[in-house]
Amino acid sequence: MRRVAIVATAAGLFTLGGGYLALGAAGQEEPAVRTAAPVTSPMVAVATPTATVSLPPLPESRAKTVAPVAGAPSSTAEPAPDAGLTGTTSDAKPTIEASSAARSAKPAAAGGGRSAVDKAVAIGGGVALPPLEAPEAVKKMIEAGNGIARTPYKWGGGHGKWQDTGYDCSGSVSFVLAAAGLLSGPLASGPLMSWGEPGKGKWVTIWTNQGHVFLEVAGIRFDTSAQRVTGSRWINEMRSTDGFVARHPAGL
Repeated sequence: MRRVAIVATAAGLFTLGGGYLALGAAGQEEPAVRTAAPVTSPMVAVATPTATVSLPPLPESRAKTVAPVAGAPSSTAEPAPDAGLTGTTSDAKPTIEASSAARSAKPAAAGGGRSAVDKAVAIGGGVALPPLEAPEAVKKMIEAGNGIARTPYKWGGGHGKWQDTGYDCSGSVSFVLAAAGLLSGPLASGPLMSWGEPGKGKWVTIWTNQGHVFLEVAGIRFDTSAQRVTGSRWINEMRSTDGFVARHPAGL
């Protein structure tokens, strides 16, 4: 019995030693690296990287600051004294030239065709364009009219001095005639009824009576009453001439 026990004990120790050897050998192996399986469950949102967008550079601004004419701030300086406040007619005769708009505009673009050659045209803004074939005196009259076309109506204006802050009907007509060298001093509408030559002229006609006077210059009208319609004394449409006397400068 004692021998059997010893044999059994030896067998157990051998088995136990083999287990230790097996355990030691297993401990020397490198652990397997496991990668987590991707989440494929429809209940879990998968984050996607945001694409990088490359925008072109902003263009350089070329805007220019322009002060509008009507809204430009007025100067706070004291206005210069009026050179003609003496109320005399000794100041120089009108020599006002046409505005820059009239000089840069093309008559053909405004009227076109034959009318630009022998008929003036009012293009707005107080500017009229003379016809290409007009005499120099007619061109000077239109230039002078452009200079005062938008000045306000002022009773007696243009009679005390040529350069005035406003003009009445005969004052503005006298101003235009004087600019062409046709008058040496302003005349009222009554005296203009016997001035110059009777009847209509080829280029210029003075329509006058005791109460009002206006001009027809190269087919357009220069009239203080036109300001109610256009804001300018120039207007392309004529008006009734009933009750008016027609006079014209000699040769025009």
